[in-house]
Amino acid sequence: MAAGIELANVTRRFTSPTGKVFTAIRDVNFTVEPGQFCAVVGPSGCGKSTTLGMVAGLDKPSVGSVRVDGKEVDGITSGVSFMFQQDALLPWKTVLDNVALGPVFRGVGKKQAQAAARDWLRRVGLKGFEDHHPHQLSGGMRKRVAMAAALINEPSILLMDEPFGALDVQTKAMMSNELLGLWEELKPSVLFITHDLEEAVALADRVVVMTSSPGTIKGIYDIDLPRPRGAVQEIRFEPRFLELHHQIWESLKDEVERAHARSGHAAESAA
Repeated sequence: MAAGIELANVTRRFTSPTGKVFTAIRDVNFTVEPGQFCAVVGPSGCGKSTTLGMVAGLDKPSVGSVRVDGKEVDGITSGVSFMFQQDALLPWKTVLDNVALGPVFRGVGKKQAQAAARDWLRRVGLKGFEDHHPHQLSGGMRKRVAMAAALINEPSILLMDEPFGALDVQTKAMMSNELLGLWEELKPSVLFITHDLEEAVALADRVVVMTSSPGTIKGIYDIDLPRPRGAVQEIRFEPRFLELHHQIWESLKDEVERAHARSGHAAESAA
């Protein structure tokens, strides 16, 4: 069953080895309703991944609270699966064993876990590749393995940190379509981090825009495109998609330009 996510007045500060305090995010407030697909966009370094880590229970806020299913996060959040930008697959294990890991860790018998893994590999189009190792697969195929490994656990929350960022445009579109189909079937709550505004609007029910560092919430936009969405390649030409993209980009572009200018000043200072 999907779980809701709530961030209330969340600030996260870090202390450098020299003792300097750095604020990654400040006064972040937003919610993800149970079963909702929420995308978070913002310039590099705005704290998107920091936010994801606190929902997962990998980190704690300096101020404020993070709640999942109405309970404050304290330790690793149960019922959560994570997809990273880099493949988190074990290179010495076969594709089948990588996908079966989650159920095995939860105490499911090896035969039952492998049977479930075979079914998930079929669902993501990798039937026949069970005995391959990750290095024998293309980038898109490894992402399919990672998706199967995340979804086999039937998570209540799926956290995705730029999972398709390294893929070429065509493969990225295919993976987006597959993700939408599987999400429609399982309906976990999704928190999806991306730099790609088109990807965010095509996939999400809600898009959260973060400011440049320190990251805070600049705007929250409900995406009223009908579901099921169909092929993301075609959605992007629809008039309503273009309206939403333009509206959100008007908010986002100032933050991207501000972050770019800041990085330029930092480079000049270092020189």
